[in-house]
Amino acid sequence: MRLSILLAGAALTLTPASFAQAANVQITAQNPVIELSVSEQVDSAPDTASFSTGVETRAKTATEALRQNSVQARAVIDRLKSLGIAKKDIQTTGINLRADYEYDQPTRQSRFVGYVVSNQVSATVHDISRLGEILDAIVSSGATNLNGPTFSIDDDSKMKEVARERALANAKARAMSYARSEGYTGVRVLSINEGISNQSYAPAMRMKNEVAASAPPPVEPGQVGTMVSLSVTYEMTR
Repeated sequence: MRLSILLAGAALTLTPASFAQAANVQITAQNPVIELSVSEQVDSAPDTASFSTGVETRAKTATEALRQNSVQARAVIDRLKSLGIAKKDIQTTGINLRADYEYDQPTRQSRFVGYVVSNQVSATVHDISRLGEILDAIVSSGATNLNGPTFSIDDDSKMKEVARERALANAKARAMSYARSEGYTGVRVLSINEGISNQSYAPAMRMKNEVAASAPPPVEPGQVGTMVSLSVTYEMTR
């Protein structure tokens, strides 16, 4: 997400009709200008986790492969719901049908053996203390693959605000340092451009149900970083 803010020292008078149109304001700096790029990150514990899972089936015909897959995929989705994951937090992300071939080493040719169908869904868990239990349960219900998890914060507005304030304070301190070194006493903001990103530090996990564990897989949520990056333009003032 990017946010642009334009600040000017000049007063602007608007008539009622002018509110319906966007105003282009050209700012002309009278003194030297400082352009800075600063970033600040706030780390915190995540409260939400997302992962993808699914079922892959093989059969001689496309119809049979799809039929088997549909039965197993429905069992996985029903299991997700029974574990307390809301319907709005479960989404089908892909259904794929492809021909299946085996390579014959003696003849060095590929031989058609049937069809493969895969059905993938993504799910979001809002109680990450149960994540290991949920992953174990869906593998037991027939899931053949797991990818993730990705950790996040459901409402990171406070972290963004803190990172934004720190970034702006850092930018102003640096601008003041430049201004004083050039004999000026202050700075005035001309423009601010903002970018926000999130980063999870917990490693991604991949597992196949051929090696299903005897206990729920251990899951460490780690920390999630909320980063605000600002590009700020200042004018030096006296």
